[in-house]
Amino acid sequence: MFNKKEFESDLKRYMAYLQMERGLSTNTLLSYSQELKKYHTFLETENYNHLTVEEPHILDFIKLESVKGSSFSTQSHLISTLKSFYKYLAVEDRMDYNPLSTIETPQKWKPLPKYLSIDQVTQLLEAPDISTVEGIRDKAILELIYASGLRVSELSYLGMDNLYLEERFIRVKGKGSKERVIPFGEAAWKHLLNYLEKSRPIILDSTSSDYVFVNKTGKNIDRIQLWKIIKGYGSGMGIGNILTPHVLRHSFATHLLEKGADLRSIQLMLGHSSISTTEIYTHLAKGRVKQVYDEFHPRSNKEETED
Repeated sequence: MFNKKEFESDLKRYMAYLQMERGLSTNTLLSYSQELKKYHTFLETENYNHLTVEEPHILDFIKLESVKGSSFSTQSHLISTLKSFYKYLAVEDRMDYNPLSTIETPQKWKPLPKYLSIDQVTQLLEAPDISTVEGIRDKAILELIYASGLRVSELSYLGMDNLYLEERFIRVKGKGSKERVIPFGEAAWKHLLNYLEKSRPIILDSTSSDYVFVNKTGKNIDRIQLWKIIKGYGSGMGIGNILTPHVLRHSFATHLLEKGADLRSIQLMLGHSSISTTEIYTHLAKGRVKQVYDEFHPRSNKEETED
């Protein structure tokens, strides 16, 4: 029999565990909470107790959500959320077993990320008109994203105290509040200095702000504004249909790999928790792999040696 008070108490403790011990972001916590609220409604409707419910009953819930038209990724996330919830209950001795322990989260091939060629990036970086205040700002934004591989949210909330110009690196908090340090090159450094000296003071006027990239109210330029700025320059180049801040991040990683950087270093700069996430870029560097093979393998010459 469904026990609302008991379920809500377990849910509250589980969400606190995700926030305090696993350090999940606000958006991730929200997605977990939304999935488990749907599950709450199902249990209440069917009058199932969440501590005695069996695997077939939970699978019925997942099937019901599927019938509603949820996407593959949504279904996968739902299964993952429920498995995590019941694993927590088992560890906390609220249950003797995890009813979903034998259910595997469905996997599908991840699409290869879109990225720009080096020539396209060069053209993009030259697009802002640096004779204007906004152009100087936009130039610094584009240069820094490409130089560091920052997520757009990380760029939006980048603080002045996390910008180390003399040492040429930035410190950011990424997903799960994990901190990392990222270097950036001379081009980004030069245009950041130009922005900080010539553009940012004019934008702020008499206002002060702790953020690097700001609007006239002193607030940080938000994700949507950054997306529009980058998309606008992409449209001017005829690539507005593919260019997003994340495409620049992918370009950063792909070009590093093509030039010989190791995956572990790229993983650290991108802030990926697992090297497997970074490995997707190896698919994009197959051109360089072929080039290296042709250059160094003793049997790669077009004129084959005698057997």
